Amino acid sequence: MTEDGVATAEDARSSDDDADAGSDGRTYGGLLTAFPYALRESDSLLFKLYATVSGLLATLLAFFFAAAVTVAVSNTLGAGGGTFTFVRSFYVFVALAVVSPIVAPVLFVAREHRRGRGDARFDRRMALLGFVYFVALYVAAVISMPPEFTLDGEVTTRPDPSGLFAPLVRVFYAMPPLSSILPPALVGVAMYLLDRRHKASNA
Repeated sequence: MTEDGVATAEDARSSDDDADAGSDGRTYGGLLTAFPYALRESDSLLFKLYATVSGLLATLLAFFFAAAVTVAVSNTLGAGGGTFTFVRSFYVFVALAVVSPIVAPVLFVAREHRRGRGDARFDRRMALLGFVYFVALYVAAVISMPPEFTLDGEVTTRPDPSGLFAPLVRVFYAMPPLSSILPPALVGVAMYLLDRRHKASNA
């Protein structure tokens, strides 16, 4: 067999090995398979907990936004094409902005383990930032809540601050509604910086 023939055979065997690695679950090929892969590879219990919770939450949010888009489509059937496109694009943008940081820690961890740079400390830090992002979403909801809003056709006022965190809630109420994007955005930036730092330390 010629040298080219040997090289071709070796390349074919290498491709088969890669395919087998993907088929038996040793790696992953997308968002859905990244979750079980990261759960299997990580040694951090905190990260395993986060991956489980974030997967469930991301699924629920996906169904929620899908239902919201369906309702928006039904409400804009009589409107112009531009209105329908804008509403649909807006919901897609909001869905990506909310869900992406939820799944980002899992994707970061899965990628690092696949590239042989897996580290339990990195996994824990990503999981911690993921849980902080959940809190940031709640804070964003509190900041953006208007003093009065309509719910099921009835005018409802936001609850008065009470309990241990009442002073903090009053501060959130006093903040401009547009500032509600800051807490989630800051946590998302922190995730990105942590990932960059981890990659730089393993370069």
